[in-house]
Amino acid sequence: MIPGQFEYHAPSTVGEAIALLGQYGDEAKILAGGHSLLPMMKLRFAEPEHLVDINRIDGLRGIRDDGDTLHIGAMTTENELIASPLLREKCPLLALAAEWIADPQVRNCGTLGGDIAHGDPGNDHPAVILALEADLLIQGTEGERTVPAGDFYLGTYFTQLEPGEILTGIRVPVSPPGSGCAYSKLKRKTGDFATAAAAVQLQLEGGVCRKAGIGLTNVGPTALKAADAEASLTGQHIDEALIERAAELAMAICDPVEDLRGDREYKTHMAGEMTRRAIRQALQHAGGR
Repeated sequence: MIPGQFEYHAPSTVGEAIALLGQYGDEAKILAGGHSLLPMMKLRFAEPEHLVDINRIDGLRGIRDDGDTLHIGAMTTENELIASPLLREKCPLLALAAEWIADPQVRNCGTLGGDIAHGDPGNDHPAVILALEADLLIQGTEGERTVPAGDFYLGTYFTQLEPGEILTGIRVPVSPPGSGCAYSKLKRKTGDFATAAAAVQLQLEGGVCRKAGIGLTNVGPTALKAADAEASLTGQHIDEALIERAAELAMAICDPVEDLRGDREYKTHMAGEMTRRAIRQALQHAGGR
């Protein structure tokens, strides 16, 4: 299908983009990579009268080391995440997850910020930023604010972003020594959304798990933070019994929608299996097994 008519805008600064959003209000939509918005426009599920393309705003790209944290511009592409030596060294989970997203063509254009801001529970990065306990940097007509990833998602396609605001960056903690991570994803074919997936970030010290982060993809109305599963691992020497317990606690919070990828029982079971696999892989990555 063909989208409805719209007026195209290509600002060169964040200030210009925010001004356009303020001018046109609900009639305007932000265009980042376009892989979520453009299909919706073709199906007439979204019919913005104004499209604000932020691809020419250089200040929204790149990865910067700020000491204890990394700052990642919202318009940084998936392939830029994968290729970043800085990210591989200091926060590899984001790069590992990006490798699972769609296909090379999509990863060339799809952006970290677009994946996060769209609010689709099937997108991969929301679970990752929950596991990492990242902060989201938002700018709008009222100024700048920071929202913890755990507070950002309110429902399917419903986030803390207010009209006139733009997600400008993501701030993630640098992984300390002894850390390990993994993203385990079940999908039917290349390019598909997850049937279920789990992101895991572990910090080990003397064989003991000092901190655990677990996020789940596409098994609820939003990405899910498995807080009880995290708590079951924290302060423990992780063994198979604890891994099984964490998987059970992760499954307990799942509320998936039945579709062609499977029924509720199957998706919930697969969320548990992806959690088991990701914990085992993260332990290996951390040198704990």
